[in-house]
Amino acid sequence: MSRPLPWDSIDIHLIRVLYTVLTERSVTRAAVRLGMHQPAVSAALRRLRRLTGDALLVRAGSGMVPTAVAQRMIAPAAEILRQTETMLAGARAFDPAHGTHIFAIAASDYLDPCFLPRLVAHIKASAPLARVDIQPLSGEADYRYRLAQGEVDVVIGNWPQAPDDLHQGRLFGDEVVCLVSTRHPALRRGWTLTEWLQAEHVAPTPMAPGARGVIDDHLAQQGLTRNIVVRCPHFGLIPAMVSQSLLVLTTGRQYCQRFVDTLPVAIVAPPLRFPRLLYYQLWHERTHASPAAQWLRQAIRDVAAGLCDPAHDGQTPLPSAPSHASRAARESAFRSTGPDTAP
Repeated sequence: MSRPLPWDSIDIHLIRVLYTVLTERSVTRAAVRLGMHQPAVSAALRRLRRLTGDALLVRAGSGMVPTAVAQRMIAPAAEILRQTETMLAGARAFDPAHGTHIFAIAASDYLDPCFLPRLVAHIKASAPLARVDIQPLSGEADYRYRLAQGEVDVVIGNWPQAPDDLHQGRLFGDEVVCLVSTRHPALRRGWTLTEWLQAEHVAPTPMAPGARGVIDDHLAQQGLTRNIVVRCPHFGLIPAMVSQSLLVLTTGRQYCQRFVDTLPVAIVAPPLRFPRLLYYQLWHERTHASPAAQWLRQAIRDVAAGLCDPAHDGQTPLPSAPSHASRAARESAFRSTGPDTAP
């Protein structure tokens, strides 16, 4: 029975000496190539001989040749050195032009319909050899667990307050507006708070049973409930539903604005004030110092910044209360919702 190898006696330096001696077939040439003194290379070769129980390099005529055992070691040694170089190079820096990293991103399509397409285009333009894995952000999987296990590099979404147990980076804020069909009566006569609450609303399917989104959570804090008649897990399909019905979608202006020129829809303000929607990217400590993950997070920041239009960041007035409603009725509606909490 052969004795187990003393693994604590083997290191990358020893593997490098082994590979260089065997490929150079000379201790002297190996020493020059390694930048070492010849006695040090000879000492390393003696260690290798003791570890393997083989001469490794033997004389043949006027030169030296690897033994049969040593010959079988050359390819594995080369692979070990290559893998080590790849591993350490990945830890030191990420070269987007040559990096082959797989970027895993969990995100919903409610941020902006242009966001994910532009992000993928940005990544592929800068890191052509990289792969991108877009995963849904849903209640079926715990995003904290997925980040901790390395299943995703970053999670992008909307939270009233980002979780404090993860690293976070704010991407942008957005004004809450309503998207309606151009045939919707609210465009002609506006609406009161009661009319808005009783209108037929469409909303995304909750991420977990019983969970509320930021819109309904804010309403619940005011003791209000809207009339949601349609739930849809595919946020990107909702504007088309709105365009063909009297449904009301309440979400960020930036998202709604993308459909105004392509569908018969219009933006109108709700008759109450909502806090601004805040969008973040979240990541785990395990990838915080990773050069590839840092590059990805910067790419996400750059693309998000490029999407933001200052002219549509909550500064443009929108039609809201009905023109025929009394000032007292409007003020009553606003008093029921509390002061403006938007930053």
